[in-house]
Amino acid sequence: MVQIPEPSAPSSPAPRSVPTSADVARLAGVSRATVSYVLNNTSAVRISEPTRRRVHEAAKELGYVPHAAARSLRAGHSLMVLMPAPAIPVGPLYSRFINELQWALSRLDYTVVQYGTIGLHGDDAARAWAELRPVAVLVPGSGLGPEGVALLKRSGTRAVVTLGPESVEGAHALLMDHESVGHCAGAHLYARGRRRIGVVVPEEPGLDVFSRPRLDGVRRALHGTDGTVTDLPLAYEEQAAARLAADWRDLGLDAVFAYNDEYAMLLMRALQDEGVRIPEETAVIGADDLMLGRLLRPRLSTVHLELPSGRDLAELVDRAVRNPGAVPETHRVLGATVVPRESS
Repeated sequence: MVQIPEPSAPSSPAPRSVPTSADVARLAGVSRATVSYVLNNTSAVRISEPTRRRVHEAAKELGYVPHAAARSLRAGHSLMVLMPAPAIPVGPLYSRFINELQWALSRLDYTVVQYGTIGLHGDDAARAWAELRPVAVLVPGSGLGPEGVALLKRSGTRAVVTLGPESVEGAHALLMDHESVGHCAGAHLYARGRRRIGVVVPEEPGLDVFSRPRLDGVRRALHGTDGTVTDLPLAYEEQAAARLAADWRDLGLDAVFAYNDEYAMLLMRALQDEGVRIPEETAVIGADDLMLGRLLRPRLSTVHLELPSGRDLAELVDRAVRNPGAVPETHRVLGATVVPRESS
């Protein structure tokens, strides 16, 4: 019996070896230390421009990139600035701010990474962030406590910055005064002759940290006057807005601060569908000053928010990273001014 040999499997090419800093150093004719200084943008050592150019050209020819994990192990931290992904919906205003911040940090040689921590809170979330050894953590909203800040710093994080209504011990803080947003809206409506003012309170989880201070701000604006404030729970859904609009005339309100422009547009459309005339029967004002509000008819009055510039926050992060033992800075931000238009 003749044995027929099985066809041999096609040979696959041998895997190419991963280029190392030693390969770059040999090709560029410099030491490995010089390669490290050049590719890590070390400013403490002076390297001539021709040498820098040779190192970069050699790295590009070999396809070499620095090993971030190895660099982190040597330094005890990375150049990563970690931003936990917000657990609540964010609007265009916040998105623009984050984009500007990422650009500003990249100009300072940091890499911004957004990290999802769904289901993790407080110290558990901080422990997950610390595993990545970020050099800085920017925490939007609330939920991080002093223990979490201490845990991050013990793990090598040099700067923790919170962006929210309250400061946290051990962290730099940008305090966002949402009460002033509500105060501006309430004072504007009262000055326009409105006395029975409703305030939309979103039902979406997590937004109460912003909506409650805004409600309190309207109450403060009307304190001691003949005006009244009625809170209006509202989900961000057409059906919910339609139900509220159907009962509107029974509520006896002549104005509404709708938390922000998106809720204002949702409710205004529902009120108009019910035949409620704006602003004759009900004045409407939002917040955030979104372009879409200017395209409505009537045009939407709003509270313009002045967020800190991404460049200023990036410089705060950089100062904190370079001087981790400094006393934490606290800055009050979020300027608020009314932009009156036709809806109020």
